[in-house]
Amino acid sequence: MQNRKLKNRDVNWLYFNERVLLEAANKTTPLLERLKFLAIFSSNLDEFFKVRISQLRQLKAVDKELRKKLVLKANKKLKFILAKVSEQQNQFGKIIEDTLTELKQHDIYIRNNSELNQEQLDFLDTFFDTSILAHCKTIDIDSPADLKDGHLYLVVQIKSDDFDVIEIPTKECSRFIQIPGAGSNYIFLDDAIRLNLHKIFPGKTVINSYAIKLSRDAELYLEDDFTDAALVEKIYQSLGKRKSGQPTRLLFDMNMPTELQDVLKKQLDISDVDMFLGGKYHNMSDLFGFPTPENSTELQYLPKPPLRHPSLSLTKNIFKVIAKKDQLVHFPYQEFEMVERFINEAASDDTVSSIKMSLYRIAKTSKLTDSILKALENGKKVLLFVEAQARFDEENNIKWGRIFEEKGATVLFSVPNIKVHSKIALVERLIDNKIERYAYIGTGNFNAKTAKLYCDHGLFTAHRKITEELSQVFGILERKLIIPKLKYLLVSPFTTRSTLLELIKNEIDNARQGRLAKITLKMNSLEDSKMISALYEASEAGVEIRLLVRGFCCLIPKNESKLLLGEKPIYITSIVDRFLEHGRIYVFENGGKEIMYIGSADWMTRNLDKRIEVLTPILDKDIFKELKDILEIQLADNVKARILDIEDSNTRVKKEPNENSIRSQYAIYDYLKDKLHEKS
Repeated sequence: MQNRKLKNRDVNWLYFNERVLLEAANKTTPLLERLKFLAIFSSNLDEFFKVRISQLRQLKAVDKELRKKLVLKANKKLKFILAKVSEQQNQFGKIIEDTLTELKQHDIYIRNNSELNQEQLDFLDTFFDTSILAHCKTIDIDSPADLKDGHLYLVVQIKSDDFDVIEIPTKECSRFIQIPGAGSNYIFLDDAIRLNLHKIFPGKTVINSYAIKLSRDAELYLEDDFTDAALVEKIYQSLGKRKSGQPTRLLFDMNMPTELQDVLKKQLDISDVDMFLGGKYHNMSDLFGFPTPENSTELQYLPKPPLRHPSLSLTKNIFKVIAKKDQLVHFPYQEFEMVERFINEAASDDTVSSIKMSLYRIAKTSKLTDSILKALENGKKVLLFVEAQARFDEENNIKWGRIFEEKGATVLFSVPNIKVHSKIALVERLIDNKIERYAYIGTGNFNAKTAKLYCDHGLFTAHRKITEELSQVFGILERKLIIPKLKYLLVSPFTTRSTLLELIKNEIDNARQGRLAKITLKMNSLEDSKMISALYEASEAGVEIRLLVRGFCCLIPKNESKLLLGEKPIYITSIVDRFLEHGRIYVFENGGKEIMYIGSADWMTRNLDKRIEVLTPILDKDIFKELKDILEIQLADNVKARILDIEDSNTRVKKEPNENSIRSQYAIYDYLKDKLHEKS
């Protein structure tokens, strides 16, 4: 096999975030929805700096002087990344400017201070006194530790070489304040404070003010030699490191004078490589919370209310339906209530003896957590595996884990060296002294909020072999079992990689023998070098390969002009649309007897080797067809899909002249709606 290179993960991630930005720039995207894509882009970039840039620069281990030498001398990749980020930030600024201009055409105004009339100034004068002033705190800065990660601050210039700092109270006050005036008028909280700096600093002469935001290394760098309890406590105590960890970026207003920048760098003990030019306003992820003006329906997506499930929604006994036939749910197209009902009915069912679940991201409040507490009140045995290392959700997960523990659940926290990323639940019922098991295996978290935004699939099954094998997975989590015996489920880090490689090899063998050979894969990210090498080999052997990858993709497809004799091209598209594509579906032709898996694992090294992941085969013929139909709709998308090519051009899929427009997310909704009508 020809040795072929891989795309760099971090560089390619930037092209994924560019696809988000392109949706914000797309004039066919409803105007107010464009603000949300701008917010997603901003939020993504913040996390990128907190996590990936931290790792690239290895900031934890080097001091400032050495860091400067490393960055300026050696790290070409980082230079390219930062240049690309700067280019995208400029594009981001232009899109915001265009969007604000277009908002004005619909009588929606985000005013700056120079645009305010006397009525608006008088309103803000009073509003500041009654609703903002009490929350404005000045801060003494002696080191970066004095600035909170991701918080907004105003550096208030008193003299050319002197300044004060105010934290902008975005938790206590709305970032966007509605003000009087014809149409819908808003102003940034930042500007309301700028107007009233004389009240915060009486007797001082304020020259100007500039926004800053500090991003920190978000990794906890935990050692791996802890027992569960010690590990959880270590994580809990380490959360504070995000407030005092190594700075990765100080974003500052580009209009800040050089002399003030120098004073700030010295005071914070940071260098030029930590400084990033920004606009007047930071934390544009706050656009998620931009108020919805009255009579703006046409500026938003038309509602797509979740559909009833054709079988589960109509039954009073969810277990009876699952026992009769496997059931499949699709979010956000269908109600997440089916998952909540599964646990809620288990909590009340007298025949249920135990409930077992893995929880990766727990909602702060939810029907699901209420049902778990209800099960405990009713004397059910409840086993919960709570992932204490789910980045940015550690604190909430640990808090809930402790609540469940206090109420009588057996709660298992993170296993050292490995995360539990699987989305699984197992209910055991005792019927005539025999255990009946009912399983849920999904691609997304047990979280009602994200189920409204993320496209995921979940399988309910009472299949005896699958539920027995899922019971083994929980045995591993309980440390009652070391190596599972698996025939149906793919479980990382035990069988996922080896089985997927065997399936690829089977397609290669079929292609070399002149049989139809095809691999169709949908996932979030493709990064693992061994899996990519296997796909390269399959392509060169003549296997037809079709990929749908939402995020970064390290595989480099060949230009058709450079294909070897008999080699098939690898065609890759990506969909960024109204909902976040999050499902994983893997299909292998298998000589005409197709094999399909869905589950939690992407094709990243961490998902294959360093996490507990579960993929389930789809055995029910009706469900297989339904998922295949949905996958085919996504592969045919010619409205939102973009091509992932060698050049990372993010070119939109071209619609042929006589071809119907297919926007897959809307087409899938209609497909499921039609099936519901057929059933009723």
